[in-house]
Amino acid sequence: MNYPDLSSFGLDPWWLVLAKALGIFVFLLLTVLVAILLERRVLSWMQMRIGPNRVGPFGLLQSLADGIKLALKEGLVPAGVDKPIYLLAPIISVIPAIMAFAVIPMGPLVRVFGHETPLQLTDLPVAVLYVLAVTSIGVYGIVLAGWASGSTYPLLGGLRSSAQVISYEIAMALSFAAVFLYAGTMSTSQIVAAQQGRWYVFLLLPSFLIYVVAMVGETNRAPFDLPEAEGELVGGFHTEYSSLKFAMFMLAEYVNMTTVSALATTLFLGGWQAPWPLSLIPGANTGWWPLLWFIGKVWAFLFLFMWLRATLPRLRYDQFMALGWKVLIPISLAWIMIVSVVRTLRLHGYDSWPVVLAFAAAIAVVAIAGALWNTVRRKSAHTPVPAAEPQPGAFPVPPIPAKEVDHAR
Repeated sequence: MNYPDLSSFGLDPWWLVLAKALGIFVFLLLTVLVAILLERRVLSWMQMRIGPNRVGPFGLLQSLADGIKLALKEGLVPAGVDKPIYLLAPIISVIPAIMAFAVIPMGPLVRVFGHETPLQLTDLPVAVLYVLAVTSIGVYGIVLAGWASGSTYPLLGGLRSSAQVISYEIAMALSFAAVFLYAGTMSTSQIVAAQQGRWYVFLLLPSFLIYVVAMVGETNRAPFDLPEAEGELVGGFHTEYSSLKFAMFMLAEYVNMTTVSALATTLFLGGWQAPWPLSLIPGANTGWWPLLWFIGKVWAFLFLFMWLRATLPRLRYDQFMALGWKVLIPISLAWIMIVSVVRTLRLHGYDSWPVVLAFAAAIAVVAIAGALWNTVRRKSAHTPVPAAEPQPGAFPVPPIPAKEVDHAR
């Protein structure tokens, strides 16, 4: 199989580099348009109601009509805003989301007008760290949008959203560490090559599950769309935005969804490699066919985003932050230690039973610790609370019966 490596990059003529960059940009825009329409159709199907069916045949032009409507709406700038930062915040949110896609491999080496080139704009020895660095810049757009609006509710929404993104970036980065340890590289093209015949979703399943939860929290999507809780924050950090400025925030959200889906595909699902049994077909991983497998895997994750939005209720903010700091991050650290031990044993030649026994022992320790913790929680949860005594001179109320402490809340 013709896998690209770092020596395959930096050799393209300028027009081919420009064509690749333009192709990625168009791909992301079209994905956003289709994702918005498909999300509305999927939600209507899951909730047994009628979705968009008026604009164009079968409602296929609804996303385009929404974009035109937003572009033609009057762009209001509220009084009291910090105008330069207010106008710059949507741009800061969109640009990093698009830039992160530069190191995502979408296919193997192909020939374009006589030039052999990888279906990837560029690659770096630390490509995954580049993605984390670029996407973290988007947090500034959220914070500045809430602060520059000159209103209390956008400021609260911006603070909550930034705290949410930063918290789940830690768990996301820790889930990447296990991939780095096992693949021995941070280059995205080499991580795809290392998964030939054995995807990391099976070898590193805990890292994959942690990443899936973290990517939903990272993109502020349901059930983690807490900054947009309309009952308490009106609309989140973009409350004071309208017209194209509001559309740019929505564009950044859907592009981020596509980016984290493509990153999950690259790190855990073999990238552009064909799934079994299609991989048994000769030529399935050559030419332009891998681009189709890559897009199919990305859309599987995008459908997961839509499915979660239609299924799960929104969490409370304290529950959401506790999930990130008290569950995902400790489990990620423990899992990285397990992977490090297994990797070290394999490098020293212990390829069979010692590795299996070490792995099984670690899993047993984690299972026992979890069982003990659940036992302690159940025991403390049944501690009754004494009935509250009415205070002298207080409004007469009936006696409150004893009830159990709800630690889950």
